[in-house]
Amino acid sequence: MTYALYSELTAWYHLVDPAPDHADEAACYEAAFARGIQGPARTLLDLGSGAGNNASHLKRRFVCTLADLSPAMLDLSRARNPECEHVVGDLRTLRLGRTFDAVLLHDAVSYMTTEPDLRAAIETAWVHTRPGGAAIVTADVLADSFAERTDPLDGDDGVRALRGVMWQWDPDPDDTTYRVDFAFLLRERGDVRLVHDSHVEGMFARSTWIRLLTETGFAVEGVPRPIDEHETDEIFLCRRGV
Repeated sequence: MTYALYSELTAWYHLVDPAPDHADEAACYEAAFARGIQGPARTLLDLGSGAGNNASHLKRRFVCTLADLSPAMLDLSRARNPECEHVVGDLRTLRLGRTFDAVLLHDAVSYMTTEPDLRAAIETAWVHTRPGGAAIVTADVLADSFAERTDPLDGDDGVRALRGVMWQWDPDPDDTTYRVDFAFLLRERGDVRLVHDSHVEGMFARSTWIRLLTETGFAVEGVPRPIDEHETDEIFLCRRGV
């Protein structure tokens, strides 16, 4: 499924998700990798890299390879991170034939809507993590604690302006998906248009994440991740034994 935010609306993406907003998140990842990796920590594979927002911070510490399914998003990342390698690939099937000290599986893993797809993405992280290396895997929502929420969107770069809302909700509590609906008002050169973009994402219990990660072979530790000044969630630091 193609989503407008990752295709025809990529010129507006920086207004929805600015790279500077990821500084604290990237610092959390860097600190977790420093604790989880045995030996050298020089190379990083970013699975589901999107616009390269996290990589724009992590590249100061790692030589980064960025993989994403959306060519349009990779174009944004190339402009921001020209020194990084970029690869078009599916989280479930990507095989680069090499391993990395660090692997980051984030954001795009939310679009794994079935347990087999989630397992496949985790296996991709595993096969690219060297023995003694570590992967960080993020679950943006957990079935255990899911709550409907609405967040405002607001951005202006002097040429384009965006106002909108992001609405996270669950139409069917008995399945493994939820929806994130975006309503965008986009203003450019005096014209304003309305765009609705509806995303279907996966939602699994924390126990399911832990089970799939450990069955793949990782030793898993929960790590707090800052969301804003007053809130954190949990990410998974996954060590691969030597």
